Amino acid sequence: MRKRRLLVVDDDDAVLDYLRAKLAARYELVSTTSSKEVVRLAREGRPDLILCDIDMPGMDGGDVSAALFADDATREIPMLFLTGLVPASRPLGGRYAIAKSAPIPELTAKIESLLR
Repeated sequence: MRKRRLLVVDDDDAVLDYLRAKLAARYELVSTTSSKEVVRLAREGRPDLILCDIDMPGMDGGDVSAALFADDATREIPMLFLTGLVPASRPLGGRYAIAKSAPIPELTAKIESLLR
């Protein structure tokens, strides 16, 4: 069975390193620190889900979400915001969000629910 592919976007390399360490056994990960690369990477890599930080320079998570939705090739890809701005998992701007401090089992459960 093929691993599901996640595109992970965060401007902090330490966060990406942590997520790679915790999620790579379960998912195929493509990651970037550049929010401006997300649409291109999503078009090329066809991820099953995009896990994206909200508070980033250049394009924030809302801008990334809008750019993905505006593109016919990427609009249907599920997206989960990863944020330090909210303390708990909840919808944010029409997309689900999960706190960066959430335990990995909670994060993977949310990812799996969006992949269904």
